[in-house]
Amino acid sequence: MQKLKVNDEVIVIAGKDKGKTGSVVKINSKKNEVIVTGINLVKKALKPSQENPSGGFAEVERPLHVSNIAVVSPKTKKATRVRIESKDGKKVRVAVACGSELS
Repeated sequence: MQKLKVNDEVIVIAGKDKGKTGSVVKINSKKNEVIVTGINLVKKALKPSQENPSGGFAEVERPLHVSNIAVVSPKTKKATRVRIESKDGKKVRVAVACGSELS
């Protein structure tokens, strides 16, 4: 079971966007990278195409390393680690800071 899942609310704990929060869009477990909505935006040059005849620049979300983000605790709304426990024979993710179960 993964400690981080898509649609988890996370906070950036290191880097240029430190302190910002967003939800996980995509996880690349081989490279230990995640893409978070509205975080680590960079401008990308676009060639002219049929959809965009003038070309130009677009803001694109780039991946962050997993070590630079932390899950937000549902109760305290602060960064927390995640622990995996078994309840009724099923594995569940639990926030270490407050002990609440993560969906």
